[in-house]
Amino acid sequence: MPEMPPSDVDERRSWTQRAYGRAGDLIRFDTVEQAHLVAHLVRWVFLGAVAGALAGLSSAVFLESLSWATDFRLAHGWLLYLLPVAGLAIGAGYHYLGGTAGGGNSLIIDEIHDPTGWVPRRMAPMVFLGTVATHLFGGSAGREGTAIQMSGSLTDLASRLLRLNRADRRLMLIAAISGGFGAVFGVPIAGCVFGLEVQAVGRVRYDALVPALTASLVGDLVVRGLGVTHTRQPQLAEVHLSLGLVGKVAVAGLAFGLTSIAFSELTHGIKRLFAATIRWAPARPVIGGIGIMVLAALVGTRDYLGLSIPLITIATAGGAGIIAGAFAWKLLFTALTLGTGFQGGEVTPLFVIGATLGVTMGRLLDVPIPLMAAVGFVAVFAGAANTPLACTIMGVELFGSGALVPFAVGCVVSYIFSSHRGIYGTQRIDAPKGTALLDGKDVALTLNQVAQHRRQWLPAARRDPESHEST
Repeated sequence: MPEMPPSDVDERRSWTQRAYGRAGDLIRFDTVEQAHLVAHLVRWVFLGAVAGALAGLSSAVFLESLSWATDFRLAHGWLLYLLPVAGLAIGAGYHYLGGTAGGGNSLIIDEIHDPTGWVPRRMAPMVFLGTVATHLFGGSAGREGTAIQMSGSLTDLASRLLRLNRADRRLMLIAAISGGFGAVFGVPIAGCVFGLEVQAVGRVRYDALVPALTASLVGDLVVRGLGVTHTRQPQLAEVHLSLGLVGKVAVAGLAFGLTSIAFSELTHGIKRLFAATIRWAPARPVIGGIGIMVLAALVGTRDYLGLSIPLITIATAGGAGIIAGAFAWKLLFTALTLGTGFQGGEVTPLFVIGATLGVTMGRLLDVPIPLMAAVGFVAVFAGAANTPLACTIMGVELFGSGALVPFAVGCVVSYIFSSHRGIYGTQRIDAPKGTALLDGKDVALTLNQVAQHRRQWLPAARRDPESHEST
């Protein structure tokens, strides 16, 4: 072939370079940047899978143990009379051996905000044994707190072995929360969002999205792979929306939010009262156990002991036989159990409280009972945990997408009306729920710190002028 003249070669090269440059301006693709993102993704998928595997394994063992404890208690009713003895053992164990492990979920959230120390390794076995004992002898408690504490303790141990820095350890603890929640309830997407949402009021931690989603998915898959099953909820039909229905759900959401306040305040109030009046901590669950026995005798049923899953089943099936005050009894049983030092979570009792209150609200507002029970199931928890997004997603994962809008309305209204209160006192307020509610206060305060400045609903008692008691 004849060679091209030098001028043609230069012109061709110049044209190619101009075309290449224009293409680069059109689509700016940085291969180095993408390589870093791939490495980041792979690293956090691996670390999230570690957290998820630990969450799934511990949750599977815990769920099976809890199922055994519940069945054994139902078959041997006399175990309830040993609840004070179990309380003494649990209280003594945490008093003499627990150390900071007694901080529970609030400790894990606090470590996410400021990772100054390791989550104690003893937390996992202690909360496991304490929760199983609580359920075995009839205490009214849940399972989420235990799953999260076990997952958090084991994951922080893995972070220590892997020599992760403070920033990475913070993300791993968020992943641990997501893994524990998703695994114990079988809701992997809600579990992911819960971990991202629960550590602060009004903030979602997207920097932990990859490990949180991975941990929740892996945790759920491990539980299912080991053959552990969850209670199936009925799937709701497509809801025909109307302004009237949305308004009624919003009114019910107000009741759900106020009920979440009642639960949080009563539980924390019992803790403060017992701490102030009973100095020897192991005696507190003893008295609490006696109180639970008295309450069970007073109401004439043991339906409010343990998880009370049958109450949820009845409520979501139409509520036949659910009394109007069932939610209040379950609230009182659980607040006394947890407030006096027994171990367990708050979430499943909140599900029961919400579902049974939903039956009552459905009757009052003339809304289909299964729908309102399902909305209450997630909305009371949304208010108590300040996690409206996670709870809306949980409603869809458990009951189907037919009631998505009622779930969202109920959860958001409950979240707003629960104000700056909740079951996790170390949650920090990132975005206040109302502009005037924290006027003049730092929004970085925790719920516990806000509570110290809150006005009491009863007027202060008059002091006897001759009294010498200190204020």
